This record gives sequence, C-alpha cells and structure tokens, in this order.
Amino acid sequence: MTGSPPDSLPDAPFPVCALDDLPDALRGAAVAIGNFDGMHRGHQAVIDEALRAAADLGVPALMLTFEPHPRTLFRPDAPVFRLTPPAAKARIAAALGLGGLVVVPFTADFAARSAGDFIDRIVVDALGARHAVIGWNFRFGAARAGDADLLRAAGAAGGFGVSVVGSFTDEGGEVVSSSRVRAALSAGDISGAAGLLGYRWFFEGDVRHGDKRGRTIGYPTANVRLPVGDGLAHGIYAVMAEVGGERHPGVASYGRRPTFDNGEPLFETFLFDFAGDLYGRTMRVTPVARLRGERKFDSVEALVAQMDRDSAEARAVLSTMTPLSGLDAVLLSG
Repeated sequence: MTGSPPDSLPDAPFPVCALDDLPDALRGAAVAIGNFDGMHRGHQAVIDEALRAAADLGVPALMLTFEPHPRTLFRPDAPVFRLTPPAAKARIAAALGLGGLVVVPFTADFAARSAGDFIDRIVVDALGARHAVIGWNFRFGAARAGDADLLRAAGAAGGFGVSVVGSFTDEGGEVVSSSRVRAALSAGDISGAAGLLGYRWFFEGDVRHGDKRGRTIGYPTANVRLPVGDGLAHGIYAVMAEVGGERHPGVASYGRRPTFDNGEPLFETFLFDFAGDLYGRTMRVTPVARLRGERKFDSVEALVAQMDRDSAEARAVLSTMTPLSGLDAVLLSG
C-alpha cells in the first residue's frame, strides 16, 4: 500500500449502511467496488487507490460490496467458504482507514440488472461517486457484461474518475486471490494465508453451550460453530481470542472430537489463565499456528496428556508472536 493504516481502530462506530441509508456526508466519495471476500493484499491495492483518489479530491473514501456472496445465489448447493463475512469486512475496512462500507443485497433481481443500470442507479445516482475504483477482473451487471472499459466510458461521459487496478502478485510472482487464501486455510497453512492476506485471518462467533466435557478433564472450552461452507482444516491451533475488547491467548481444537462422539465440527477454545462466563458472548478468534491434525486417542488420559503438550507448544508459539504488518497490529489491538 502507498499509505499506512491508522494506528488504531476508530473510536466512533464505523458506518455500515445500505444505499438508501447513505449519510449525506458520505456522498460524492471515491468508491472501491467489489466483492472483497478476504480483503487480501490484492483487494487492499484497490482500496489504497480509492484512499489516494479521495485524498486528492478531498472527499471521503468508501467501499461498496455485496451480500451474500454471489456464489451463494448462483450455486446454493455449494456453500462458499466465506473469509470475511460482513462484520469482519467492516472491521478491516475501518482498520484500513475507509470512511464507510455500503452493502448492496445481491438478489436475483439485482443480478439481472444491466451493467448500464448498475452504473446509473448505483454509482451515479445513489452514491454520487466522484471516483470509482475496481480491480482488473471485476465484472458487473447481467451476464457479467460490465467491465473496466464500460465503466471508464461512463466516467468520461458522466464526469467521474475511474481507476482500474491491475493484478497483485506475491513475492513468488503468483496472483494473490481469495481462492489461494481458501486453499491455504483448508490445508492448515495459517502462515501462508497470512502472507496472502497481509494480516492474520480471524473469525467471529457466539459462544455456545457444549456438552461440558472439557470441564471434567481440566480444559473448559468456549465453543463456536463456524458457518456452513467453512473450509478451515481440522486440527489443533494456537490462537488469540478477543471477548469484550480483551485479548486472551489459548489453544483450540477444531473438528469432530473423534475420541468422544465424532459429531458436527466445532471450534473449541481453551483460554489460558482465564476464569469467567462467556456463554452468549461474541468471541473473535485469530488462529496463529496449526500445531497438529485431529487424532483419535485410545483413552481420555492419553488425550489429556497430549492436550498438556499442545498447551505448552501453543504458549511457546504465542509468546513470540509479533504483528505481521501495520494492518495486523491494528486488527490485533482490539
């Protein structure tokens, strides 16, 4: 990025709104447009260009995105592994210094709109955009007919600027994409995913009641069920968890508990040196390293002995943890 993210998240609530609720103060912005699932380094290049244009024009910088993910509409039988659901996307957008997030419902009616209608009704009328920024491969409108050339032509005719950001490649020369991030997380390659994202991936969920078995073996856990379509590799993780603005190191198991019931996948986090009731509260979990895969043990005693070793390894990993970037530092700051 050409600029730097703020040193911390804004104190005021970050504006997340629909087109009809856009505050007057945010009209006439420089707008980054896209799906942005993952908010990876390639997406950040698009956002950075919007921030640059906003600074040059003296206007706010916004992000326009769509929910649910278009694949959810077009392929409902194949749930997509969402990297950044709306709350996570908003948190990262705020950390990058954007002034707000506009969310457009991606429905069948919306998907059927022409590319010209998308530009006229949304970019021009609803947003009053002074500048629009898209990635090189962004398509819009029915049958994906809208492209960079159409948007540039509309901007020239309508008096708003347009920037098209080229593909962003990593240090190995490969294009950074959400698909690569998903593949890394599905393989348990947490550091590889972080290298593509430019920050450590995280997820949020409400802590739910489990079978309370962890209490009986000295490892009470905060349990979160990940969304349908989640592709994170099962296994044991060193994690940082945040609840109510407070960060806690811990060790977590994600999987089906083969030693016990082989049930539905559950992310179970044991927080080190913590005592308190977390049920019903929202917990943000940042996997820092995958320690091993999920295993079935012959006895509870053997499982507990391995959990003791996992906890010691997780503490060691977390004791040397440092932010990967300025963005990562902001996201981890609470």
